[in-house]
Amino acid sequence: MSEQSVTAPIRVFLVDDQQMVRAGFRMLVESQDDMVVVGEAGDGGEALERLAVTAADVVLMDVRMPRLDGVEATRQLLAQPEAPRVIVLTTFDLDEYAFAAIRAGASAFLLKDAAPPDLLGAIRSVQGGDAVVAPSTTRRLLEHFAALPDPAAPAAHDDRLRHLTEREVEVLTLIARGRTNTEIAADLVVAETTVKTHVGRILAKTGSRDRVQLVVLGYESGLVAP
Repeated sequence: MSEQSVTAPIRVFLVDDQQMVRAGFRMLVESQDDMVVVGEAGDGGEALERLAVTAADVVLMDVRMPRLDGVEATRQLLAQPEAPRVIVLTTFDLDEYAFAAIRAGASAFLLKDAAPPDLLGAIRSVQGGDAVVAPSTTRRLLEHFAALPDPAAPAAHDDRLRHLTEREVEVLTLIARGRTNTEIAADLVVAETTVKTHVGRILAKTGSRDRVQLVVLGYESGLVAP
């Protein structure tokens, strides 16, 4: 029996203040053989309480909720050891709340009207550690950072980069520009497996959770200019 056939289903937790939205997400997720909904909550505070006693792999987190919004809930959740990955959901494209949640550690964001295959693909991608779930996600991040003033600290003085090799800085720069592993391999004339190795080392050395965090790091550090 192959390893894939015995892999446990992805445990998904739903957080949204609208019960009908949660019901729709539950029906979609539970229609998949490799996913299961392990719980849900109507706001960030309730989510933190339930996730403290519920094991989950991926949390679908609304950002605009009463009592405790998704940004603060994400920040508090990801401060815990062995925290699940978070996909923030928003009604508005380029929502400042969504970007704040990504800064707080969320792995990706999607619009609530995303096509079902896009949402399911996002869950699988985030669970697999590849947080850039679609080119549009990276594009929105780049557009957001392009609107910001130039960072005050140059990349050379950012402590998060001090342990990276010259090649790893090159790879990080390309990641921050939205390049895929395949494109980076072509740019640097190396094997894609080599790129994956570099990405893994960069994540470990910078303490980043995933590729979206690396995009944020590239801009915040000044490694890539808008």
